[in-house]
Order: sequence, then C-alpha cells, then structure tokens
Amino acid sequence: MEKILIKDFNKIIFRKRIKRIKYFLLNRNILKSDNICSRNSKIINFFAIFVFLEIYYLYYLSLESCPDGHRRCSKRTKWIQEKLNEGLLCSILLLVQFELMILKIISKLHFIHIISLLVIFFIYSHGLDFDDHGLFNFLGISSLLIIGNILILPFNLLFYIIKQKNKLILFIYIIILISFLFSYNYYLTNFLGCNDWQKGLNNTFIENDINKFGCQIKIPKYCPYKFMKYFLDITKRAGIKCGYSSNTKKKILKYSKSIYINNKTKIIGFPRTNDDSIWSNKSNENKKISTILSENLLDMENKEILKKIKKENLPEIIVDFSDYQKEKMIINLRYNKSLSIQRKKIENMYSPYSNNIIVLYFDSLSRATGIRQLKKTLNFFEKFMPYNSKKYHSFQFFKYHAFRHYTPGNYPKLFIDSYRKKKKRYRITYYLKQYGFVTALSNDMCFNNPYPNILKEFSKEDLCDHEFLICDPNRKHINSMTKRCLYGKTDIDYQYEYGLQFWKLYKDNRKFLMIINNDGHEGTLEVIKYDDDTVSNFLNDLYYNNLLKDTTILLLSDHGCPMPSVYYFNDFFQIERHLPMLFIFTSDKENQTYSDQYQHIHQNQQKFITAYDIYNTLCYLMLGNDYFKAEDPDSTYIFKSKLGVNLFQPINPKRSPEKYKKMKKGFCK
Repeated sequence: MEKILIKDFNKIIFRKRIKRIKYFLLNRNILKSDNICSRNSKIINFFAIFVFLEIYYLYYLSLESCPDGHRRCSKRTKWIQEKLNEGLLCSILLLVQFELMILKIISKLHFIHIISLLVIFFIYSHGLDFDDHGLFNFLGISSLLIIGNILILPFNLLFYIIKQKNKLILFIYIIILISFLFSYNYYLTNFLGCNDWQKGLNNTFIENDINKFGCQIKIPKYCPYKFMKYFLDITKRAGIKCGYSSNTKKKILKYSKSIYINNKTKIIGFPRTNDDSIWSNKSNENKKISTILSENLLDMENKEILKKIKKENLPEIIVDFSDYQKEKMIINLRYNKSLSIQRKKIENMYSPYSNNIIVLYFDSLSRATGIRQLKKTLNFFEKFMPYNSKKYHSFQFFKYHAFRHYTPGNYPKLFIDSYRKKKKRYRITYYLKQYGFVTALSNDMCFNNPYPNILKEFSKEDLCDHEFLICDPNRKHINSMTKRCLYGKTDIDYQYEYGLQFWKLYKDNRKFLMIINNDGHEGTLEVIKYDDDTVSNFLNDLYYNNLLKDTTILLLSDHGCPMPSVYYFNDFFQIERHLPMLFIFTSDKENQTYSDQYQHIHQNQQKFITAYDIYNTLCYLMLGNDYFKAEDPDSTYIFKSKLGVNLFQPINPKRSPEKYKKMKKGFCK
C-alpha cells in the first residue's frame, strides 16, 4: 500500500515539474529574464567542463599505448590525440560564442561565422602539433574569428539603432559608417599599396613586357604587412633575448637514452651523422636521426670511450655544462687531412666552372620578403650590380617560380637528379664528392636529408663530409614565431659559425657548403629579419679575408610565405607563396672572364625560371664545359634535368608554367 502511495506522489511531482517547464517555455517575459540566462549559462558551463574532462580523459587513456612518452606514439595514436585536442579548442570557441549570444552581446550571425570557420579548419586540419603545420592552421582560423567579430560589430550596432526607430541617430551613424569606409579605402590605396613590392636591388623593378620577357607577374594590390609588422614582431614586443636556463641539461638527459652520459656528465658530445658505425647498425635503419643522435651522446671527459672512436668520427659539436649558469655549445670542426689529400687528387681530372660553391638556403622566403627583411645581406649582393667588368658579379631573379607552396614539391627538383628513374637517384652532394669537392652541410632541421621521405633511396653516399644538425631538445621548434635561441645565441649563429670554420679549414681545397635555415617558416614574416646580421657578417668576413676567390654563392629559397596567418586570404600572400628568392654572386677565374655567360645570366634575370634551372646551374658550376656532355643517363657524367636550363645559357622568353604539369598557374602568365 505504501509503495503505491509513493508512486502516486512521484507522479504528481513529475506532472508539476512538466507544467513548470511548459510555463517557462510559453511565457516570453520569463524566457527573457536574467534567471533563464543565468541557468542557460550554467548548463553550458557544465557541458563545457564535462567535454573538457572527457577529452582529456581520452587523451591520457591514449597515452597508455605510448609507454615511452608522446614522441614514441604510433601515428594513429598521435592522430587521435591531435583530434581530441582540436575538439577541445573548438568546444571552447563555441562556448565563448554561446555565452555572448545568451547575454545578447553579439547577434546570432556570429554563430554562423564560427561554425563556417570550424568547418574550414577541419578541412585543412593537420593536427595540433608543430611538426605538420597543424597548430598554425588553427591559429590562422582563430585570427579570422577575431577579425570576423570585429567586422560584424558595426552591423550589430546598426541593427540596434534601427530597432530604436530614431531616424536622426540612424542618419548620423550611416554617414559615419560611409565616411569610415571611404577613408579606409583611401588608407589601403595610399599607405598599404604595393608599389615598392615590384622593386629589386640597385633601383630595378619587375618588367612585365610579355613580348620581351614572356612571363608576366601578377602584382598584389594591397600589402598589409606595412601596418601589421608593428604588431606581429612578437620578438620585439615581448622583449625576447637569448639568455640562459638552468634546466637545459635536465632536458637533454630526459630525451636521451645514451648509456654514456648521466647526471654527473659536464661536457656532452653529439655524434657525427656521417659516422659509419651509426649507419652500419641495422637497428638504426628505421629510426629518426634525432633518436639515433640522442642514443649516442658521449661524455667528452671519458677518455676510455673516446679511444674507441675513430679520429675522423669524433664529435664536432659539444655542449659544456661546467658553468651551470652559462652553458654553451662549442663548435670544433675537425680538419680531415687524408680526405683533403684524396679530393685534391681528383681535382686535376676535372675543370669546373667554379671551384667553390656556397648555397645559402632559406626555407619559405619570398623574393619581396627577402628584400624587405634581409637588407644588410642583400646590400652585399647589390655592391656587385649591375653586371660589368668587375672581378665579382651579382644577379637577381624576379620571376623564379615555385612548383608548389610547400617544400616537398620543390626541394627534390633543386638538389636531386629526379629524372634518373630507372637507376638509383642521388642528391647533388654525392656527385660533388665524385668531382673532388669537399662537402659540408649545416642544417637547423633535425635530419641530415632535410626531407627524407622524398628520397626513399637515401643512403650514406649522399651524406656530406662534414655535417652539423641542430638536434638539441632545448632549441625552439623550427616553426616558432619568435627569435630562436639556444645557449645564449640564436640557432643561425651556430650554423654560420660552423660554415665559416669549414671554409677556412679547407681553403686550399675545392669545396661545397650548404647552410639550410628554417627561420622563414612561420606566419608573421618577421622572424627572418633577426638573421640578417649573421648572414651579412658571414659574407663580409669571407670577402674581406679574400676567401671568395673562384666562388659562386646562391642565396635562395624553395617557396614563399608558408604558414596560415592573418595574411592568409590576402592576394599578396598567395602570390608570394609561389615566388621565392634567388640571388647569385659569382667571381671570375684568375685572368679569365666569361663575358658570354654573364651576358646570358644578366638577361635571364627577368625571365621565367624554375627549380630545374637551379639544379642544372649547380651541375654547370660543378662540371664546367663537361656539362654539355651530360645528356646520356648512362654516361659517367651527372644526368642533368631535361626540363631545366643552365642560367648561364640563354632562356627562351616564351617559356611559361604551362610546360610543367605540376606547376601552380596564375602568378606568371
């Protein structure tokens, strides 16, 4: 009997609650009350907290399959973790929009705005780690959200004034709005115009005469970096300087599995990447180079361990923790006398165009941004313009066109003999060694082949004689939007110090130096300017110490603006992505001048060129007149690209991107 009464009582209470809910839903005045708003806010807050906890519970649950930490996770597990993080950030953005709509601060148009942005984000999503641009995609979309909110606010205010039915206020507001739009357009045209975008060195400009030069470059209308650079120079705004940290050694020990170092180790040596013992170890075949190096770190004070290592394989890069407040990275490039003698014997067999070649490679840097940000460096090239009878000559290329806006679509065409399809392909460093060049690579990306997945046949033969890879876990990520520091200096300082040591030690040899830097690979377009002093000092040091005799320097990039940012949907950004930087400095051989070649390369400065042409130019610098015999893929000579032309030869002005199947069209007509 009691159970029946309890059931009836519960039914009555349940019916009353339903009536209350109906009452709230039907009564408009109550729906608009602050109580309902606060209740809705509480519900949304509760839901957001639940989503937050649920996502992170799943995140940590996924880590169970990665007992050695996130870096050891499988690709599938990492993908799940990244998607969970994406869901978390998207839910936070939606929460903020819901709250503002409930409080009637913003209109429902914002909800449509954010949903469309999130759809775009998931279409272009690459995860939320830095390794595959994922975080920058999200930052780009988030910046569009902020810009969208700002743009919609005036219309929200307009709708509010219309509701008030005050014609005078409405008229005044419309006049103010129209005046603002006209003044804004005037500001864009006169202050953010791209008149100087066409300018090159030595007071030259892009020449778009189709009949004379063939390729016509599309000129952007607005260049918003003129205004945004003051806000996007995060290094300056945040006052970032290269200082020291007391946790650097702990971080190295955390990521290292080397049996040769411990907490008492004061001087740590990084192993040489071209050490035969590393590559002969089959267990290292499928490992990342960063993992291999971390497993082979050495205690440089342990003489017993060092005795077991060949002299030519002793570390060139060490980190000294003797002073825990001022730890430092020390570069000691080791001269290999037997290598020098061996290559000199080969030198006599060939006669290259240039006995010394330097490639200064900046990933993701357009011609226009390079001129704007590397002023001191390009002043060095400008000193030797225009082409004349001087000993040194410099050339600039206005219409160097990328195949893709990302590196894997361009890098192989610059440095790999990609048309030797039936045989094993090699990077150009392999051939340089065959022709008597001592080779060196200084790279701030932590793998000796910058893009190893591109060249599956990659082997020990492709390695340079000397290699410096910045694989220290204390360095900032290569996509950082601020200056990149390590042990009191910038990363690039170490790179160019290594290059300078190499150049001076092998001054009597035929040599090739390549320095790869990734500081341009970020969305603000401002970090690269902090490299200007280092690069210009390097070039001036070589010049004033008479170390540029019979030398050719290529200052180049693979593509332009790379990362999503506030500039992403502006036309200048899309144009610059496909117009990278290329400047060439060269010197005459003693008592010889190459007037015909210089005349050709001078005329090619305004013509359409590609990465294939740069590859063939490197072949010409290496081979000299033997370059013209390199037609047969079965010959003993390097197999040059059939789609490329040596820049010291005449280029047909009618050549266009239509010749290349995989080239992005529209920026060079």
